[in-house]
Amino acid sequence: MTSASTSLLITGARQADGTSGDLFVADGRFADPADAPAGVHRVDADGLLALPGLVDLHTHLRQPGREDAETVATGTAAAARGGFTCVHAMANLTPATDTAEAAEYVQALGEREGHCEVRVVGAVTKGLGGSELSELGLMAKSAASVRVFSDDGRCVADSLVMRRALTYVKPFGGVIAQHSQDPRLAGTDACCHESEWSGRLGLPGWPSQAESVIVARDVQLAELAGSRLHVCHVSTAESVEVIRWAKRRGVQVTAEVTPHHLLLDTPLVAGYDTTFKVNPPLRTSEHLDAVREALADGTIDIVATDHAPHARQDKDHPFDVALPGMLGLEQALAVVVDVMVNTGRIDWPTLVRRMSSTPARIGQVPGQGGRLAIGEPANLVLVDPSARAVVDADASASRGRNNPYHGRELPDPVVATVFRGRISYQRG
Repeated sequence: MTSASTSLLITGARQADGTSGDLFVADGRFADPADAPAGVHRVDADGLLALPGLVDLHTHLRQPGREDAETVATGTAAAARGGFTCVHAMANLTPATDTAEAAEYVQALGEREGHCEVRVVGAVTKGLGGSELSELGLMAKSAASVRVFSDDGRCVADSLVMRRALTYVKPFGGVIAQHSQDPRLAGTDACCHESEWSGRLGLPGWPSQAESVIVARDVQLAELAGSRLHVCHVSTAESVEVIRWAKRRGVQVTAEVTPHHLLLDTPLVAGYDTTFKVNPPLRTSEHLDAVREALADGTIDIVATDHAPHARQDKDHPFDVALPGMLGLEQALAVVVDVMVNTGRIDWPTLVRRMSSTPARIGQVPGQGGRLAIGEPANLVLVDPSARAVVDADASASRGRNNPYHGRELPDPVVATVFRGRISYQRG
């Protein structure tokens, strides 16, 4: 699904650490530029940054089951457009990815149709039902080699089931990625951050504590089990404080924040535009400030997109009925550059850690997030730090059009993406 060229010479690029020099790619790996043949395909990267390919730990590709919303081909094309060379496909598919056979099917789809590497996330519980554990060990031993498990979209609300899951994955180094949402506090119909805005708009409120109480429970269960926990889409100041406390205790917990929870806030819901309906909901400014600070200081380890495309008919409803979720892959880097780098909160080497090397480490993905060095797999993105553009939802490579950044001017950093030594995206 990438360009036919098997060798490339990228000239003039600067890396995140400030070093510069040509990058020669041959047979999927970086090689000595002195060995580049005379007729090699050249890419002029003067004035550009060369970064390791981005890795997303949280992507909804919708296939199998909802190909009207997204497919592996369209979702990974959007990923390549956003600079990603690896995505993790979440398990809330039809059927759910809760068996070794289902995991291998998604893995095969990725190998056949993907514009980037597709890693499989297995379901924690059968059918995402929250009561009976899935085939965790069999999925781990399968050809898909699953290491991350999540019922994302639903919380594993039963404490005993969560403890058993954490205990079960420990021997093979698995990680449980939790959608932290107390089902009693948030309910099934909550769709707006509980605040003056939810009251003013007449929308069911989703209190921030409905997230943080589950995070608090789970970090203690992870400590009890001596196992690895990953907190999905952290969106509240209270959750940040719990994660800080857990890390000080040495709990094996990592956490992610989405681009939309870094940039977008509750007042955007005032127009009842269902593009802005997401779970967890957009929060108010004090929560945005908290997650930005936590991403900068490392309390939140990574940025993950929670890319959630929907068919038009699933969003074309009253706000409280429409399905939650928004696109994220194509503008993720743009948002992080705008909110975190251009404001001086983080530098480029830190961005590489937050969006490439650390998510690759959490997901245990060999060949991703590594150095751009001779002998290493050639997965990289070329970035123009100064480019900007107005986002056009209709120009997306995704099948979804629920793009919350439509009409907003943002950085447009991705010039080209190289996956396994081949160009998977190139501007123009």
